[in-house]
Amino acid sequence: MANDTPAYDFKDRDVVILRELAKDPGVSSRDLADILEDEYGIDVSYVTVNESIRNMREAGVFREAIVPNEEYFVFELFEFKFNPEYFADEWRETMEHIRDSEHTLMYFLSDGEYQWKSIMLFPTREVGERWLHEFYKNHGKTVLNVRTSVMTNVLEFGASPDLFDNLDAENGTTL
Repeated sequence: MANDTPAYDFKDRDVVILRELAKDPGVSSRDLADILEDEYGIDVSYVTVNESIRNMREAGVFREAIVPNEEYFVFELFEFKFNPEYFADEWRETMEHIRDSEHTLMYFLSDGEYQWKSIMLFPTREVGERWLHEFYKNHGKTVLNVRTSVMTNVLEFGASPDLFDNLDAENGTTL
């Protein structure tokens, strides 16, 4: 994934479209066109809505991913640091192993202690424990401070439509 901020000139309708897609990712372009007109007074065709979504997708404004319902998998937060002693020779293989694992949903760095983290999905706790055991066998000397946490009682799962209000101010547009 690129770390570049997308260069995109937001129109009022684009922000509204993002808000509505956050409410219902499966809403059709036709229904979105109706919502834009009925709720926001924006009169555009469904073809224009579809084009706007396509342009934002191509510009990298949002990413699309299939995220399974949390009831089907065990979501686990996996955290570690690299061991400086073996970093030069081993870091890339270890990083790629986690990044390319079928169980990895998201892989990222966080500041503070410079921890590497990933959100992993496993069909059962036992599969997660086996994955971690194999990871240690193959990459254990490369990592330090390994922590895993099972994510239970997920209370929020999705982006709030209100989040997109921030795009207005950052891009000089107003709804």
